Amino acid sequence: MSDTTPTGYMERTRLYYRALGYGSDYVWAHHADAPFARLAKPLAESRIAFVSTSSPPDRSNRDDKGGRHVWSGPTDAPPDRLLTHDLAWDKETTHTRDRASFLPIEAAQSLAREGLIAGLTPSFHGIPTEYSHRKTIDVDAPELVRRLRDERSDGVLLFPI
Repeated sequence: MSDTTPTGYMERTRLYYRALGYGSDYVWAHHADAPFARLAKPLAESRIAFVSTSSPPDRSNRDDKGGRHVWSGPTDAPPDRLLTHDLAWDKETTHTRDRASFLPIEAAQSLAREGLIAGLTPSFHGIPTEYSHRKTIDVDAPELVRRLRDERSDGVLLFPI
């Protein structure tokens, strides 16, 4: 009789990397002291920023070597689509052809008109999906925080792809 217990995602990934010959297991990032905080003022008085892990449709967030970096786009004229096909996600079950389904800028602008939020920041921001903890912590996160502070964001909604 065989064991029918499913193998968990993390264990399956560890086994896969071992089979590829990697000498040490992948270490998933975790941050028990993540800096989440309550809004300092009511939501109706708060200016909200949107942050996505997608790339701009023209790949303009790539450097000369193909590396990705933090980028921003205007909330008053967002592109119809963003680049998502080069990321790992379940492309058989869903799609990302409807940008408003994973970066709902127009819906948030409607909420601002209704007074639920004060509004959106002038830009939405993209932070690349990278597998380097060091780059995420030392380069991308500080750059994103700088942009959020420059636009005086009171809160952030994260939209991972």
